[in-house]
Amino acid sequence: MTTHFVLDLLIIITTAWLFGQLFVKLQMPAMLGEMVAGIIIGPMVLGIITPSESLEILADMGIFFVMFYTGMELDPKKLLENKWPSFAVAFGGFILPFIGGFFVAKIFGATMYQSLFVGMGVSITAIAVQAVVLHSLSINKTQIGHIIIGAAVVDDILALISMTLLLGLAKTGNLDFVTIIILFVKVSGFFVLTIFTGHFIMPLLTRKLTFQRDKGFTFAITAALAMAFLAELAGLHMIIGAFLAGQFIRKEIMDDKAYEQVADRFFGISYGFLVPIFFVTLSFHMQFSLNLDFLLFAGAVTTIAILGKLVGCGLGAIPFGFNYLEASIIGFGMNGRGAVELVVATVVIKLSNELMKKGIIADELLTPDQFSALVMMAFITTLMAPITLKWLVSITYSSEEGASFCKQIEKSNRI
Repeated sequence: MTTHFVLDLLIIITTAWLFGQLFVKLQMPAMLGEMVAGIIIGPMVLGIITPSESLEILADMGIFFVMFYTGMELDPKKLLENKWPSFAVAFGGFILPFIGGFFVAKIFGATMYQSLFVGMGVSITAIAVQAVVLHSLSINKTQIGHIIIGAAVVDDILALISMTLLLGLAKTGNLDFVTIIILFVKVSGFFVLTIFTGHFIMPLLTRKLTFQRDKGFTFAITAALAMAFLAELAGLHMIIGAFLAGQFIRKEIMDDKAYEQVADRFFGISYGFLVPIFFVTLSFHMQFSLNLDFLLFAGAVTTIAILGKLVGCGLGAIPFGFNYLEASIIGFGMNGRGAVELVVATVVIKLSNELMKKGIIADELLTPDQFSALVMMAFITTLMAPITLKWLVSITYSSEEGASFCKQIEKSNRI
């Protein structure tokens, strides 16, 4: 670890904390302040800190730890109870933005492949961002919180399937259904193994932590890394594995003091150290151009991304008895994109360069302007998510029809 890297970390943590505290005093989530800090000290303004592989690793570990902690906090029974609303919200919030993003790109002169990849980018939801937002507003343990997290998991799987389909289509010109079947089998096998492990094996292991409380954190890390590895083998993101591992380390199946010790350590490492690094470095990717064509395209993509999620997720929630305010909370809750968007766009750009060098395709799969527009959209929606949610929750608190939702929030704060 070099002196330069230590100084970078010192600057990031200090500025993230200062701006985070400032935004908390303004009654806004600390993550907004951390993103603003990233804009100021990053390449876009002062250029004091530049992106590096070491910082990216710490940022990845941040979303890894926070997803494990989120898994610990959420009741798996409540997730299963709300599985159908979660599926409906996920499908509505994926398909509608996908279609909207596709047609927006076509209107601005994109090729078929470019339009498909823009549509896919617009339809993604970042589960780690949603977890932080929900926790910051104390709605993570409500029914709506469980639905948003469940829908974000399903959304991640839909994004994986669509990306596999589109990448295969770009490489060969044909839909590779064999690859999709293999992917489906791998993902299904992963969840079957997860359910079996969580239901039968983990309760036996975690009970033994009663007499080995000092080993609880090590056991939790081991479980999280193992599940993350299995998730990656299945083609999923490691944070899905971390989240499911957190579901195994539950208060109901282990000693209370051991649970509190593990939860406290994961909370401190994630929210106190690594998550601020994640949101600061997320702002480093922000790209902006004063070119009118770019601004119009980026504005259109961002608008359709927001409206597509809001309407698509809301329509998925309403048939299950949620009123329009609650459906709007779910829609805006699904709107943050974050790092997942950047990873997908980077994979597409890399493949595009490889295929163009081989002469397989004549046009880029994503142009630099399209990539920049997706990055800007990801940043704006991530920034908007806590603001819109806080506003909607405050409206719901003041309305008679929101009384039941407010009781859920108060109950979750007592847990």
